[in-house]
Amino acid sequence: MPEIPPTDPAAPWEYTLYIPNDPRAVTVCRRTLRLILTMHGLIRLVDTAELLATELVSNAVRHTKGPAALRVRWAVGVLRIGAWDADPEPPEPPGKLDALMEAEEGRGLALVRACADVWGWQPLARGGNRGKYVWCDLVAA
Repeated sequence: MPEIPPTDPAAPWEYTLYIPNDPRAVTVCRRTLRLILTMHGLIRLVDTAELLATELVSNAVRHTKGPAALRVRWAVGVLRIGAWDADPEPPEPPGKLDALMEAEEGRGLALVRACADVWGWQPLARGGNRGKYVWCDLVAA
């Protein structure tokens, strides 16, 4: 078997995983993200990244009817995790996390805001479909 040459760990990279509107896709995204980060030597970010990706992808699947995508990008020491969905409406603003601890729903973006270094959203068109991209960054300091 040929040897895989080492790559520069600081080199930027990006992956996009397109998913159907299916709750099982959340687990597929979480496990794929773990593999990506492990293969790129970013195991220290896995637990927080999985939590953030789970919340973003869960919202995309739960609150829209169309397809979605998980996008993971590494550049200049920052891991960006984002979820695209087919609904162009902005996400509900996150509430205060401490006020939501006992709630059954509504904690997703509050967790993202609490755990990520920065987060945001933007309208986005992909393949002729309108939608939005909700993202967050983890700085690997």
